[in-house]
Amino acid sequence: MTRDRRRHGGSEHRPPPSRKPPPPPGREWSRVLLVAILSCVIGLSAFGYGHYKKWSLAVRVVTLHPAPLILTPNSTSPAAAPHLFWGSYRPQVYLGMKTRSPRSVVTGLMWLSQSGSSSLRHTCEQGDGLERYGWLMHDGVNFGVQEIKDKGFTLRTEFVKRPGGRHGGDWSWRITGTPDDPASPARLVSVLFYVATDGQGSLTPHMDSRDRLSSVTGTSEELGTFTIHFPRPEGGASGHVSYNHLVTVCPGLHHITDVVRSSMRDRFNHPAADSSTKRRYFGLDTYQPPSYPGSDHTHIVIHQVSMYLPAQVEILFESDSFTQRQGPLSGAAFTTELETHKRNMEERFRERFHLEEKGFMSEQVSFAQAALSNMVGGMGYFYGSSLVQSRHNPEPVAYPPAPLHTAVPSRSFFPRGFLWDEGFHLLLIARWDPTLAWQSLAHWLDLINADGWIPREQILGPEARSKVPAEFVVQWEENANPPTLFLALRQLLTGGTVSAEGLQFLRGAFPRLQTWYDWFNNTQNGLLPYTYRWRGRDRDTLRFLNPKTLTSGLDDYPRASHPSDDERHVDLRCWMALASEVMTTICELLGEDGGRYKASHMALTDNSRLDKLHWSERLGAYADYGNHTQNVALEWERIRPTPGQDPRSVPPPRLIRVVRKPPKLQFVGALGYVSLFPFILEILSPDSPKLGRLLDHLRDADRLWTPYGIRSLSKSSPLFLQRNTEHDPPYWRGPIWININYLVVRALYRYSQMEGPYRERALGLYRELRTNLISNLYRQYKESGFLWEQYNDQTGRGQGCHPFTGWSSLIVLVMAEEF
Repeated sequence: MTRDRRRHGGSEHRPPPSRKPPPPPGREWSRVLLVAILSCVIGLSAFGYGHYKKWSLAVRVVTLHPAPLILTPNSTSPAAAPHLFWGSYRPQVYLGMKTRSPRSVVTGLMWLSQSGSSSLRHTCEQGDGLERYGWLMHDGVNFGVQEIKDKGFTLRTEFVKRPGGRHGGDWSWRITGTPDDPASPARLVSVLFYVATDGQGSLTPHMDSRDRLSSVTGTSEELGTFTIHFPRPEGGASGHVSYNHLVTVCPGLHHITDVVRSSMRDRFNHPAADSSTKRRYFGLDTYQPPSYPGSDHTHIVIHQVSMYLPAQVEILFESDSFTQRQGPLSGAAFTTELETHKRNMEERFRERFHLEEKGFMSEQVSFAQAALSNMVGGMGYFYGSSLVQSRHNPEPVAYPPAPLHTAVPSRSFFPRGFLWDEGFHLLLIARWDPTLAWQSLAHWLDLINADGWIPREQILGPEARSKVPAEFVVQWEENANPPTLFLALRQLLTGGTVSAEGLQFLRGAFPRLQTWYDWFNNTQNGLLPYTYRWRGRDRDTLRFLNPKTLTSGLDDYPRASHPSDDERHVDLRCWMALASEVMTTICELLGEDGGRYKASHMALTDNSRLDKLHWSERLGAYADYGNHTQNVALEWERIRPTPGQDPRSVPPPRLIRVVRKPPKLQFVGALGYVSLFPFILEILSPDSPKLGRLLDHLRDADRLWTPYGIRSLSKSSPLFLQRNTEHDPPYWRGPIWININYLVVRALYRYSQMEGPYRERALGLYRELRTNLISNLYRQYKESGFLWEQYNDQTGRGQGCHPFTGWSSLIVLVMAEEF
């Protein structure tokens, strides 16, 4: 029997445990090396993944949407759309044409009065002080007639296109100059026509005498070979014409004006009107261009004609692939085709808008026709890259180059694409030419990136960038703009069967629209369900009386005084209700599952939820919510020098914001356009008591009503007509804006057609407001020659930039009662 000796404290001899022999030295080093290698691999992998993650986030902002483009790359080619290939697609100049292609041959007009102070005209500039300019007739495709009233004389510019051949056909210009006072001394005017290549193609000038340029032949990838003819002018008070020309290069189209100015000399002589003497004039002489690296620069040929008014000049573009033309498009042939196009447009305008049937006089019809013409005649074709930035990019980066065919708000001040403006533009364009509207929508949606963001301001290429202050060039990815393209889509999809063209667009656009819709819900959402907050507000609470919200489109409209994540913006909520409605409709048309859009639409149009989140009983209207105080003011900060400090080194006084009462979470007490959004986007039930309250505010002259339209901010608001900074006058704080007034008129009309207790009230306000808007805009147009960016709420006078033939042209739809 074996005993456990350890229990009794005994011991028992055991052999020592066996030990493994130590491993060879080489094997131990291999193990250490393996561990080191694995550690390095893991470390490098983590390092590499971190850098990859950082890189992938940085490039995300410039990664385009993976869905196929709505418009194929050749959709704007002369083979696919020959009637739209050439056009007046350079809205930033008084007259210019180009093709819908990335590197187009471009043409343009300049002029110079040789009498009095000489001032070269080329790009549309408010500083030129022209009495008026703009299209009187333009159908968007075939022809245009423009009148430009300079100081002491008028230029009438006309163009006509003629289809034929494989490259977009022919076109011709006619420039007619007449003095305002025929009895005044003869006025010598120089007209300059230029043709330029935008980095590709060639131009060859041809002379028929020592100084007269008779034609230019050229080639380009899109146009093949072509010829531009310069027939001898007609008229001229003395019968004498002087000619100059210049052939040179420059680094880009945006330098052409400087090239011409630099090459002008006053050493040339022109016979006086009575032919007895000669007078000196400025003419194209010589220009020594700087040395430009590479060959990718702009070739220019400029033809100058100097003559006494009245006189007329024609320019003819002929495509060599057009072999069946019946004579040149000039003289009587030009006049015949122009008159045919004018008659066709007048008849089409009558059939579309029925203004004569509504009792408008011929001059009022001409006004409406000019407003439409400036909208479609101001459409531009741009190509290039935006500069964009996200929080993952330390510096701005170039967006992928892309085309954009779009209307512009203003030829002088905003000659480029703006996202929220375009939705309003398309309301009118779609009534006139649905094809142009579908194409513009496609161009905008093809700009969307993989996350669903569309840069809100499109500054494409050096020529467009040259018109924009540097601080506004870079577009930030977190910044939205109202999704007004849904406004245009709703109109195109309402009132009958959608065309085959429309259905084709919807099938191609659907993935992009889904991503755009999701982007808003993912990036502009609020803290509570079904609430929204504009990102991108100014964070400088010291400089601004009320930090701006440029992303909302309403810029300086009063929001919460202290930006925070707690904000709820009622206008953005209403825009998303509209977007949900349109997405539901599109899903029904395409046979897609639209359940989530329908559910969102129901939640966002739930009046009780809307009232809970945004109704301010104290204001008696809908309002934003956030960290807010009304007790703010701008005061001069005066910095006194410290003892011994040189007084000259003290910073100058500046206006800063002073907060007299701390902010708290509450509704923002600002009655104005934002308060009306549940009404103007038709979210309110027609029997809602809140609708009655808003109609009362609308008609109250101490709040929103004026004889000229609805003002943007109530007279009772503390910020009514208040500056936002020392250099920042009120913008959306009182003046009358036509885009919102159009929505108000439309909403009044629609509520007047619905059963409810406010039906008659809405009808009366509709008639009164419609009359006020039409009367004032027509009167201001007759007095000033322009449609304006905004209108003064006290006098009705146009103010801001001009001509503003973007959404102010919606007056045509108000006149036509097209809602």
